[in-house]
Amino acid sequence: MIGIKDLYSVLTAVVPLYVTMFLAYASVKWWNIFTPEQCAGINRFVAIFAVPLLSFEFVSRINPYKMDLLFLAADGVSKILILVVLLCWANFSKTGSLDWSITLFSLSTLPNTLVMGIPLLKSMYGDDKEYLMIQVVVLQCIIWYTLLLFLFEYRETRTSVFSKFKESSFSLPEREKENFKGTEEKLGGNCSSEDEVINVIATTPSSQQTAQNVNKIAPDQSQRFKPMVAASVEGEDGTGTCESVQAGQREESSGKAVASEKQGDVENASIPSSLSSAMLLKILRKVWFKLVRNPNSYSSLLGLSWALVSCRWDIKKPQIMENSVTILSSAGLGMAMFSLGLFMALQPRIIACGKKLALYGMLARFITGPALMAIASIVVGLRGTTLKVSIVQAALPQGIVPFVFSREYNLHPDVLSTAVIFGMIVSLPITVLYYILLGI
Repeated sequence: MIGIKDLYSVLTAVVPLYVTMFLAYASVKWWNIFTPEQCAGINRFVAIFAVPLLSFEFVSRINPYKMDLLFLAADGVSKILILVVLLCWANFSKTGSLDWSITLFSLSTLPNTLVMGIPLLKSMYGDDKEYLMIQVVVLQCIIWYTLLLFLFEYRETRTSVFSKFKESSFSLPEREKENFKGTEEKLGGNCSSEDEVINVIATTPSSQQTAQNVNKIAPDQSQRFKPMVAASVEGEDGTGTCESVQAGQREESSGKAVASEKQGDVENASIPSSLSSAMLLKILRKVWFKLVRNPNSYSSLLGLSWALVSCRWDIKKPQIMENSVTILSSAGLGMAMFSLGLFMALQPRIIACGKKLALYGMLARFITGPALMAIASIVVGLRGTTLKVSIVQAALPQGIVPFVFSREYNLHPDVLSTAVIFGMIVSLPITVLYYILLGI
């Protein structure tokens, strides 16, 4: 049962993070210490240096040979289940969106287990359950943060490739337009007023072949129209001229309609409905090169490799290596919260994403996540206290690292920041409520 001492342990872990966030908020909002460019640079530092070193340091300290595989299987099944549902929604539904699928995956499956989960679950279910929370954090760092990073890179590369494809598709009609304009200047540069009818017809072909044909017959057509124009000037029967002008205008309208239709066809073709195999391969190749250059992709794998070697042969890190890593990794969470405070200060309001999106985020975090975790845990066979631990840890507040990634890639950072801030405020009573309900 949770006592006053246990609550104090939780507050000891959480309050320093809010102090860090408040200092960052005040440094921008009231003290004007940092500019927006400097704030972006600080978040870049957190994403590239602090978070990878924090992941390496934490993962390298575990014992991979003593893992609760059933518990990890339940956690993995729940995340895979919601990821499959979201990706199907993004690909097969008219209202689906890859951007929102990534954000909803972060909101519903990646809790703040390291900061709040370990002290809170330890107080609720005893010291022996602490290692389960450590295993969840390790799995998040190795698999799910890497997968999240892949989704961010894939989305960014996909958008870039589609933009280039769209630009190349629009270049063809632009070139044709320039050709038509040159034709008009060529025909009308040295002509008098009687040749304007020819210009109207010549500058509105429905295809490039028509433009070439007009260029060939333009001199002869000029001589044919001269008597008509002269007759209209002398006050004689101008019916023929009017009819010719009207015919030219109709031809012009028809040419514009064809050109507009052709332009619409190009616009529709410029955004493919599905990825071809060649384009998908090109996107995946670019994503691979980006992931190789990003230290977040392999920091956890390096930590796991060291943990396997260290626990197998009882090898400890040299003190120089230990100090070099911990000097930055120790500040990882604090710097992440500092970046969160800077982002808050740059927003026009505290609830940056609005009340409606904030409510949806809270529902995904505290209702959808625990419900799917309960289903997955029962399916794989978890029972007793371990089942309760799996459900409660899924109801923890939003993780900080997904916010750092979302801001780095500029994908709904307002939603993630709101989820982190208010999630930490309401998570304690919500997790206690889950604890009481599961204990009945």
